[in-house]
Amino acid sequence: MQRVLVAGATGYLGRFVVRELKDRGYFVRALVRSRDRAADLVDVVDEIVEAQVTKPETLTGVCEGMDAIFSSVGITKQKDGLTFRDVDYQGNKNLLAVALEAGVKKFVYVSAFNGPSLRHLEIIDAHEAFVDELRTSGIDWTVLRPTGYFSDMGEFFEMAKKGRVWLVGSGGNRVNPIHGFDLAVACANALESNDTEIAVGGPQTLTWDEVVAVASRTLDRPVKISHVPSWLMWSFVRLVRLFNRHQGELLAFFTTMATTDVVAPSTGTHTLEAHYLRLAAGSASPAGGASC
Repeated sequence: MQRVLVAGATGYLGRFVVRELKDRGYFVRALVRSRDRAADLVDVVDEIVEAQVTKPETLTGVCEGMDAIFSSVGITKQKDGLTFRDVDYQGNKNLLAVALEAGVKKFVYVSAFNGPSLRHLEIIDAHEAFVDELRTSGIDWTVLRPTGYFSDMGEFFEMAKKGRVWLVGSGGNRVNPIHGFDLAVACANALESNDTEIAVGGPQTLTWDEVVAVASRTLDRPVKISHVPSWLMWSFVRLVRLFNRHQGELLAFFTTMATTDVVAPSTGTHTLEAHYLRLAAGSASPAGGASC
């Protein structure tokens, strides 16, 4: 039986990954920051270990006996003054160090679609700096590059419920975001793959205007779209950066994604409309497997 440590097990993707791995017969050890957030995983995984990747002294022994590591560890909301570099890069680097010490054979990591060409964005550069570490580490590795999560698409649904959605740019750029369940399947496949980099998107490619149309159809009500010119949004990004660097970088990332095509090879079966229908019904919980 293959033994896998899942870092980021309480996150949106991590919760799907541990279930997919258990369904395939893997021994799963979940690495979590707090056991309180992992109550729903107690009956799913084989072991839970509590540690923080940003504190190397807490990682002693977490990789012992593991054949592979899966990590979707990253930071969105700023906590404890930590930066993207602190978590997405250094935190994963700390985990890689203990994995190498323990003789782990493979490391699977989730970065972003088109990451190498987006390193001017701090959040992406932190991810890609860790990918650089993997390349030179000597361990077998695979990097997943998803286009975006369905969890992020929920923000547009919430705006649509209020009757108006704000989009950056023309609304004509395309994206094929992926459901956490479908991405977890790709992540589990990566553990058994010799590929080093895998770009992955969902089964539907939509423009941002079409995303709003899906929300409108799901809600069975008209939804107004307001397009914010990209030049105006970038001016706002520069202003926010002056006062809150972390938030400004997140806005820069989302603005970039909204004004470029983000389309990867498609996989999976979960559609955005089905996701929005479940949101409308109030049943889109990551703990509920395919209902998210």
